[in-house]
Amino acid sequence: MLSGRRLDLLDPSPLDVEIADIAHGLARVARWNGQTEGAHIFSVAQHSLLVEAIARSRARLDRATRLGILLHDAPEYVIGDMISPFKAVIGDAYKAVEHRLLAAIHLRFGLPPALPGNLVALIKAADRAAAHLEATRLAGFSTAEARRLFGPAPKFSPLIERDYLTLWPAETAEKRYLERFAKLVGP
Repeated sequence: MLSGRRLDLLDPSPLDVEIADIAHGLARVARWNGQTEGAHIFSVAQHSLLVEAIARSRARLDRATRLGILLHDAPEYVIGDMISPFKAVIGDAYKAVEHRLLAAIHLRFGLPPALPGNLVALIKAADRAAAHLEATRLAGFSTAEARRLFGPAPKFSPLIERDYLTLWPAETAEKRYLERFAKLVGP
């Protein structure tokens, strides 16, 4: 990692996880395999911020819960973002690596290795809502196609669209991810 840490993907240690590495990596990993309109990629860092904003708009959540949501795709800083159909083909091996990495990341930042089921359900719902918005606003999906794949169009504030669905340069995504992280783990 750029921090100098050496992360073992098969047996990751929380001691080798640094938020600067996560933010840097996620800001440079493209959602939708880079198949979005615009001058910049829609990064996993920006997606993570969108998911956290959607979840926050739906429920009153404490800082630790919001941190768990922000970190929901954090393993992708080293393993990349694979589209769901390809993850299904790879199967359990990919999921096992992803779960071990996420557990190490959670432990590093004071969260339980596995999040409670109700929080996982909230993350999945906010993630699907974000995917619907990204698909229709950035990736060229029709509303009908997005509805079939991700469920009904989510209700969201125009602020969310303005703040999170314009493409950011990697440096902006990294900076905003780090700022949000700092706010959630702050004093």
